[in-house]
Amino acid sequence: MSYQHYYVNDNAQSTSGDHEVHHTECPFYPFIKKKTYLGYFDGCEDAMEEARKKYPFSADGCSTCSPACHDS
Repeated sequence: MSYQHYYVNDNAQSTSGDHEVHHTECPFYPFIKKKTYLGYFDGCEDAMEEARKKYPFSADGCSTCSPACHDS
């Protein structure tokens, strides 16, 4: 793994209601208009821990850039 800057999308997904966690190299990252910086982490697990502080029941990893943390 390599360290990445992670963000959580403050706009929930219309289908699942999830607030997805992305890193800055994700192809979807440029399209996120409202986001919260989570930090610089070596993997999505720590980013998810931070995201769940803001969205305890609806944070989920992006299936593209954070598949290890993607649940739904």
